[in-house]
Amino acid sequence: MLNRRNFLTAAVGVAAATGLAACAKEDDSPSGSTSGGSKALVLGFSQVGSESGWRSANTTSVKEAAKTAGYTLKFSDAQQKQENQISAIRSYITQGVDVIAFSPVVVTGWDAVLKEAKAKKIPVVLTDRSVETSDESLYVTLVGSDFTDEGRRAAKILEKVLEKAGHKGAVKIAQLEGTTGAAPAIERAKGFKEVMEADHADDWKIVVSQTGDFTRAGGKQVMAAFLQSNPDINVLFAHNDDMGIGAIQAIEAAGKKPGKDILIVTIDGVKDGFVAMSEGKINAIVECNPLLGPQLMEVVQKVKDGETVERWIKTKEGDFMQDQAKAALPTRKY
Repeated sequence: MLNRRNFLTAAVGVAAATGLAACAKEDDSPSGSTSGGSKALVLGFSQVGSESGWRSANTTSVKEAAKTAGYTLKFSDAQQKQENQISAIRSYITQGVDVIAFSPVVVTGWDAVLKEAKAKKIPVVLTDRSVETSDESLYVTLVGSDFTDEGRRAAKILEKVLEKAGHKGAVKIAQLEGTTGAAPAIERAKGFKEVMEADHADDWKIVVSQTGDFTRAGGKQVMAAFLQSNPDINVLFAHNDDMGIGAIQAIEAAGKKPGKDILIVTIDGVKDGFVAMSEGKINAIVECNPLLGPQLMEVVQKVKDGETVERWIKTKEGDFMQDQAKAALPTRKY
């Protein structure tokens, strides 16, 4: 996995015009011009999809920030399919956009299309998720979160949840993983396991783990199966709020109380997650801020101007437990 704390600088070239992806949902914002009358910067952005509340908030943030910046945004929804993203990026390359940004569905399989962008001197910025590549110069920077650290924080906040609940004895954990091969799924699992093995090798055990694909429907379906095969589960670690919310439905259908019979820790911090936490159904949430739009537009302008940027630009996040939920809920922007 790429060491996202490795920094470097990059000088980039510039191209112009617009692009679309034929096999994904597409949306072009109206063209504009800068205050000086020159042609607006054209940004091609390929989004993973709309699988969760976090992703929807992220999309809104990118679109609003591009409009505020006066950029022409070429937007494509990949519907969680890597082939759609590759097609969209190739279309952006063909049309000669100024900058390409995308949030990768999975970490591998990008070298060929990124080499095509580099050959046309179109800089690429990653958002939210990282990639594994044979040549790190194929993209300029990543604007996103430290998913491994989020996994560690989830494990540490689970310690507090267990203490507050007065839990004694074995901790039998069910893990709802994100999309197979996606950076947040890989790295959140890794960070959680690091803490578990270092500090709780004798009393914590992940008894079952499976992808719920970051969706509520997936979380509900997989959790129902978990409860049938492992009815003595007493902790759920879900890689995002939406899977946790889906799991709550399955837990209640099984006659158990989420947040009490099964303690729940999730990652994201979307409004629906805070609602569930204020109701006592989720015990703690590790925040992953989706409002990356303004940061992304600042980076895009620097890249367009040939300025140097950090290799990894991290977002600000926090951790929340049930007793903080009601106070924080009115301030939730996503």
